[in-house]
Amino acid sequence: MVNENGEQIGIMSLDKALALARERGLDLVQITNKVTPPVCKISDYGKYLYEQKKRGKLGKPKKTVETKGIRLGFSISEHDLKTRAVQAKKFLEKGHMVRIELKLRGRQKALSTFARAKIEKFLEILQKETSIKIEKELRREPRGLTMIISKVNQ
Repeated sequence: MVNENGEQIGIMSLDKALALARERGLDLVQITNKVTPPVCKISDYGKYLYEQKKRGKLGKPKKTVETKGIRLGFSISEHDLKTRAVQAKKFLEKGHMVRIELKLRGRQKALSTFARAKIEKFLEILQKETSIKIEKELRREPRGLTMIISKVNQ
């Protein structure tokens, strides 16, 4: 048995422990039942639940990977491709995944091979800067082409 200050009171019966808790205006909380007799503590039950919830959140490492986007145009110049590659490199080095989008409008949709060549050129430039891994292959979507890349862990 442990009191509200964390000091050990000793072993006592359940009736006596409940009476002591009621006397102090608190609850009798069972900490563990793995040992005989079970360990109990006199404390506020709401506060105990709050601490358990908080302790549970702290124990889990946060592993959320944010996806950043790089948007390329159909008629983008080589210099602009290099600029976007530098930006993508910054995102990758921060640990983010990068979604590469090339929007196609109107008659551009018929020239998807030219658009694929633009994305391959972008990947070639980016490969010179840093090592990359393709998470999602280049695929055609209703509004254009997209793919997701990440940095290779070394």
